[in-house]
Order: sequence, then structure tokens, then C-alpha cells
Amino acid sequence: MMSTKFTRTALFISSFKRVPCLSDNSLRRNLSNTSSRWAEVGFIGLGNMGSRMAANLLSKGHKVTVFDVNSMAINTALKQGATNASSPAEIASKLKTIVTMLPASQHVTEVYNGQNGIFNSMKPGTLMLDCSTIDANVSRELATLAEGRSAVFMDAPVSGGVGAAQAGTLTFMVGGGNKDHFDRAKGVLQDMGKNVVYCGAAGNGQAAKICNNMLLAIEMIGVSEAMNLGMKLGLEPKLLLEIINMASGQCWTSKVYSPVPGTMENVPSARQYSGGFGTALMSKDLGLAMDAASQVKAPTPLGSLANNLYKLMVNSGFAPKDFSSVFQFIQGAAKNK
Repeated sequence: MMSTKFTRTALFISSFKRVPCLSDNSLRRNLSNTSSRWAEVGFIGLGNMGSRMAANLLSKGHKVTVFDVNSMAINTALKQGATNASSPAEIASKLKTIVTMLPASQHVTEVYNGQNGIFNSMKPGTLMLDCSTIDANVSRELATLAEGRSAVFMDAPVSGGVGAAQAGTLTFMVGGGNKDHFDRAKGVLQDMGKNVVYCGAAGNGQAAKICNNMLLAIEMIGVSEAMNLGMKLGLEPKLLLEIINMASGQCWTSKVYSPVPGTMENVPSARQYSGGFGTALMSKDLGLAMDAASQVKAPTPLGSLANNLYKLMVNSGFAPKDFSSVFQFIQGAAKNK
């Protein structure tokens, strides 16, 4: 039985009925001649990101088959025009392109290689696109296992958050396979995003993602500290944010994702830090970055501090809140001094 931990995960599956791929050469030829317009896409896990990505696939004309342990999420997708399946294994036995989006490495490993996993029922020539943010070594291991089964696994983590998932403007960082595999993957991914970037070998997409998220965490903490300081010095928060965005301190966080309530609309801080990218997930990604840094002996002094701060937030009840709630956490810490 699939764990209920997959409630917030996403697995997208598409098939092309006229692609009898039994070897890498035949896969390469067929991938280059296949249009994403023919794709039947399955979507497993309809969480904050997945539900919006599935909706974009439907709106782009894909036939979408969904699976999730959350019946309410399934019902919503069905109302949007999707159909449902009983498991990832069932979908993999019928369809030829699989995209997964799961919370952590252990979930990805189970979905691919577990009792009801994809590897147990997939067809030769299957193209798998994992949009999870996980350990790059796990991605490399799965790529090797897929190759041994005459299939292709590519890591394709995303950046942009719920807003970009809703708008269809996500950035995908893709590793593994070759250019022909990437061209095929891009045909599906570009219907859920704005930027699809090929990063090279298996695991490189994950490497790019954890570097980006480490920087994002540092950036969010910096903006939160600066805003809290300015407000304590008597500055009106909207004015301070406007000044920052006209000056050298401007960044994506200050311009697009303000952590300060009342300074920006349609962001988590405007709705009590609900939705968005959870603090627990940011903490997980920072842990991955620290593990990778340790493996290659790369110094990350600010990354380490960010990792410790988000761990403390998780242990202080902030886990389900958006990661921009670090501003709220900092304010609380200041009040307790």
C-alpha cells in the first residue's frame, strides 16, 4: 500500500501510443518525432504544487489521469476533466512518460522501486521525469536502474513556488539523458512552466536546485532581518520595501515575495503565511545542500546558519507555515530578548 505521506506529491504520466521504444537508438528516433500534443498525462499527488500543475496540463489539451490518496484532491481534478487510476504501478504499466513530484528522497525511492513502484510495471522506452527536490545521488542511482531496464530517468526539480505553478511559469532544471530525451521532456514540461533548462548529467538538476534554494533561504532571512530592523528604527514597512527595491539591496524576495504582512498582495505573508513553500520543505532542502557541501568540501558559512535557523523554526511550530514566516520568527525572537 502506498504511504499517506504521498498526499502532497505529484506524479505525471504521459504516453504516446505509436512509440515502440525497445532500444536507446529507437527511443532517440521516436522521441525526436513525437509531439507533446499527443500526450496522455497522469498526475499522482495533488498538493499545493501538483494540483496547479495538473490544471495547466489539462488547460494545454493533455488528457490527464490522476492518482492521490486524498479523495478530495481527486474529486477536484475529476471535475476539471481528469480521469483517475488506482496506483502509480497501474499507470506505469500503461503509459510511457512518467513525471514524479514527491516530498523527499525516501518517497521517490519507494514510488519508483517499492512494491507498487514504477519499475515493477513500466514498459521499455519509458521516460521518467522526477520534479522532486531530493539527494542528487538518489537521482543518479535511479537513472542507472532505469537504464538497466531500457528506460530513461531524468531529474527535473522546479523553482518558482505555488504562484508560478498556478501561472504556468515554473523553471525546470533537468539532468540526465541526452539531448533527444531532453527535447521530449521539454515538450511536456513547457506546458507547466516558462523555463526548461538542461543541466547535463543525471543529478545536475538537483545540484542546481539545492544551490538555488540555499541562496533563496539566505536571501529571505536577509530581507526579513533588514525589514525588522528598519521597522524598529521607525520606518514604515511599505516605504522601506520600496526603497530597497530601488536600491542595491533589491532581490527576488523583496520584489516578488515580501515576508512582511501588509507590504505585498497575493503572497503568503498576506494570508498569515498559508500556502506557498513550507518551512519544513525549505529545511529539508537546506539539509540536502549541507550534505552536498560536506561531500565536496565546499564552505557554506551563511548556508549553515540558514540551515540551523530553519531547523529551529521547524522545532518551534513553524513547519507548516510558508518559509517567509522567518520574518515572524525573527520578530518573536526580538520580542523575547
